[in-house]
Amino acid sequence: MEENNVVDELANCGWKPKLGMPFDSEQAAYDFYNTYGGKVGFSIRKAYAHKNKQTKETTSRTFVCYKEGTRGIDKRDPLVKFSRQEVRCGCGARFSIRKISTIQAIEVELASESGIPLKAAYELFDRESGGRASLGFTKLDQKNYLRSKRQKDLEYRETGSVLQYFHKKILENPSFYYAVHLDYEELISNIFWADTQMIMDYAQFGDVVTFDITYKLNNEHRLFGTFVGFNHHQETVIFSAALMYDKTTESFTWLF
Repeated sequence: MEENNVVDELANCGWKPKLGMPFDSEQAAYDFYNTYGGKVGFSIRKAYAHKNKQTKETTSRTFVCYKEGTRGIDKRDPLVKFSRQEVRCGCGARFSIRKISTIQAIEVELASESGIPLKAAYELFDRESGGRASLGFTKLDQKNYLRSKRQKDLEYRETGSVLQYFHKKILENPSFYYAVHLDYEELISNIFWADTQMIMDYAQFGDVVTFDITYKLNNEHRLFGTFVGFNHHQETVIFSAALMYDKTTESFTWLF
C-alpha cells in the first residue's frame, strides 16, 4: 500500500515516467529514473546502448532494474558452504531514451523551417535512412526536439519582458491592444499589438493598408511585420505591428 501511495504521489508531482519525456542529457535521464526507482523501491543500472555507425554518437540508451535478467550457474567449488546470493530475478522494469544526432537535428530544423509538416518530414527521414530501425528516433522524438528548440528560442526572459511591457501599457492606457497566438502545444508563436496612436491613425487613414515583413528583428531572423499606410501629408504611418515565429499559413491566417 505504501508503494502505491508513493507512485500516486510521484505521478501528481510530475515525477512518474511517461512516454515522450524530454531530457537535456543521458545523465539527466539516469538521475530522473534513479530518483523514481529510489522512491518506489528499486535500484537501477545502465544496460543497452546503440550508437550511430558513422558518427559514433549514442542514439539510444536503456536503463533497467538492478534485478533485471538472471545470473548463470555458480561454477565455484560445490563444497563451498555459502554460495553467492542471487539478486537478479528477471525484473522487467526498464526506461529507454533516444537521441537525435547532430546531423539529424540539422535536417529536422531545416525541414521545419521549410514548412514541411512533421509527419511528412518524418516519412522522408524514414525513407532516406532505409527504415525506422536505421533512423534511430521516433516521430515523437522529432516533435519533442522541435518543441524544446522553440522553448529555447522564445526564452521566458524575452517573451516575458514583452508581455510585461504590454501589461504596463494597458495600465497606462486601456486603449492599448495586443494579442498572442498559441500553437497546439500552448507555446507563444506570434504576437500582435497596436498602441493608441496607431489605432487612431488607422481610423482616419486606414482606407489603404500594406503589410510589410521585410525587416528582421534579431539574430534568429524572426519576422517583424508592420501594417502601414499614408496620412494626409503622404507620410508613412504604422497602424499595428507583429512579431512572428514563422511563415506558416496558420501564422498568417491568425494574424490577418
